[in-house]
Amino acid sequence: MSASPTQPPPPDHRIAAGLPAPGSGDAAEILATAAQRVASEPGQPRPYAGAVTPAEAWQLSGHPGVHLIDVRSPEEYRYVGHVPGSRLVVWRGTADDQVAQFMADLRAAAPPQDAVMLLCRSSVRSVRAATAAAREGYSRAFNILEGFEGKLDDQQQRGLIDGWRRTGLPWIQE
Repeated sequence: MSASPTQPPPPDHRIAAGLPAPGSGDAAEILATAAQRVASEPGQPRPYAGAVTPAEAWQLSGHPGVHLIDVRSPEEYRYVGHVPGSRLVVWRGTADDQVAQFMADLRAAAPPQDAVMLLCRSSVRSVRAATAAAREGYSRAFNILEGFEGKLDDQQQRGLIDGWRRTGLPWIQE
């Protein structure tokens, strides 16, 4: 008989177990640290505002003017799982029409003066989305490091090394 996978404890239990609560922490300090994580070419601005860890993103998610945006496909969002309170704004690619559609959808989800924290599976699409958002006037576009599922391990599986779910932060699945 095989063991069934254990289900993560409910979100309230995880927060009580020492993980940060939404809206906790000093937003200015977190965002300043996030800005230092993104390098730029000498004499050039950073390609986007910064990079936050999953725990920092969760802390910031409760602050006014901060939006957690999931850029994965609707199927990933629905069936793999997503962060409670996140908004789905799909990143479809780098072609001009795809970026234009992403930007139209992002503007509908969050105003350009607000901070947007962008999440994907493994922090690849979210870097591209953050870069595009910054080019289009979102001066507070942040990538969420590690992504939702994290890096591939030696067995070509995600979720065992890092990522939002591995961190133990709240997430839900349909």
